[in-house]
Amino acid sequence: MSDVQQRIDTPSAGAGRGTVFAAWEQFVQGEDHVRGVRPEVVISWHRCREQYRVDPQLTEAPLAATHSDHSLEQDVVFTELGGLAGAMAREVEGRNGIVTVADATGRILATWGDQATVARAADANLATWSCWSESAAGTNGMGTALESHGPVLIRGAEHWCQAFHGWACAAVAVRDVVTREPIAVVNISCWRTPLPDATGKWLSNAVTQTQNTLKGRARGSATELIAAFAQLKGRAGAAVAALDTAGNVVIADERASVLMGVPADLPAVEPAVRWHTSLPDLIRVIQHASTRAAQNPDWVGSTQIYTHLAEEPAPVTVRPVFFSGQLAGHLVLLGASDDAQSISTMATVPAPKKPMRRVVALRGDRMVLMRLPEVCFAESDGNDVWLFTDQGRLRAASPGLDKLTGELADAGFLRVHRRYIVNLSRVREIERGFKGELFLVMDSRASDVVPVSRRNTPAVRDALGL
Repeated sequence: MSDVQQRIDTPSAGAGRGTVFAAWEQFVQGEDHVRGVRPEVVISWHRCREQYRVDPQLTEAPLAATHSDHSLEQDVVFTELGGLAGAMAREVEGRNGIVTVADATGRILATWGDQATVARAADANLATWSCWSESAAGTNGMGTALESHGPVLIRGAEHWCQAFHGWACAAVAVRDVVTREPIAVVNISCWRTPLPDATGKWLSNAVTQTQNTLKGRARGSATELIAAFAQLKGRAGAAVAALDTAGNVVIADERASVLMGVPADLPAVEPAVRWHTSLPDLIRVIQHASTRAAQNPDWVGSTQIYTHLAEEPAPVTVRPVFFSGQLAGHLVLLGASDDAQSISTMATVPAPKKPMRRVVALRGDRMVLMRLPEVCFAESDGNDVWLFTDQGRLRAASPGLDKLTGELADAGFLRVHRRYIVNLSRVREIERGFKGELFLVMDSRASDVVPVSRRNTPAVRDALGL
């Protein structure tokens, strides 16, 4: 059973409808701690009340923005999901069900289902061109799936707006395999009827098919980046590397590998196994460059960043690379600004965010606010992340280790393995394995041992001064 199917078909045990509605009433009136509601729902309610300030008495979703730019790649995803959604709709006809596909803003692009349920859904604006993001319509299948790294099930009074309590919804977002940003979301909703038993299977198949399309595209982009890297390597008077649109390293020459803390001349075509640079400023530069290059394909830029090998900032030039008309990534030259335009435009690179002062963990129905020194390390288990803390093992509120890595990047935490992030200040000992691999003995109650992957070893050695 796939992760999507399992999480929809076998959700966490919840309370009855009356208990959830009572908790909803208390929360709407200002109560912070309510029982009998799944933690992911309570977290969504907090966003709706505190951050988005959505009116719980809203009776219909607002209309979406009239203009929304979609790339060619996104349009391919929408088309593929549309075909799959049409097949799902035939399965829910006669069961008061509809199927919707929305873009990353929560804007519904199309709706399928029997006419009676489509008409019922229209009363709440659950229809084309309306917006169902959490910020617009509160906790709901589509909007909450866009906020989550995994499938979402929202039933009855779990919806933030009381007018939507008659619906049961299951949804999952399709995310870019490189940036992990949402592209689209597919949703099944039933009016006063339980979701079909096969809902999880249908959503799982839809995600798998579209993700495979995106992975194929990402491999093609990586191949194009490697070819561009090979042409430039040796001709530039600087260290050269190729990075994807999220700032992950696809390939780097020997000089760049030293600066970035990644292996030299070892290509990483698959998006899931690309190298993470030890230069956070470079990641911000690449993310900024991706935005600029998507707007202007002729854009080239230069700026300066600090590396761990020098006290003075080093010049860096970024050259976008395109594949079949879409941005594939960037060639990066470290140590020379060559003939690129002087990038006054790069001066707009966002300043680093202030380190997080708290990490939100879950203990049953309660949220626990952890101070960073209390967190020893984090371990991923599928989409769940477990925090090993001074208060014991707790599940993180942030789904996915990639998201937590980004939140803690400037706060003394380091990704040392595809499954682990460690608090560097809590590393007590370092053990060397039989084949030279490293293990970190943590300053925890159980003296937990965290493995260091080969690809992350250079960054760990640099961070710990080895």
